[in-house]
Amino acid sequence: MEEEIKQNWMTRLKSFIIECKRVLMVTKKPTSIEYKTIVKVTGLGIAIIGLLGFLIQMIAQIFFK
Repeated sequence: MEEEIKQNWMTRLKSFIIECKRVLMVTKKPTSIEYKTIVKVTGLGIAIIGLLGFLIQMIAQIFFK
């Protein structure tokens, strides 16, 4: 029983490593334009979420003093 668990664990680990290698072979490095776009969109998303949290905090302080 313990031997089967060990084999199953090793098989799963090997398949995971093979899958990771396959994904890394398919991916590519983004161009500078793609990178700048990703940075802008991510920054905008962070700013929107921060502003939303700030507004919720301000409303909570006003109404629940």
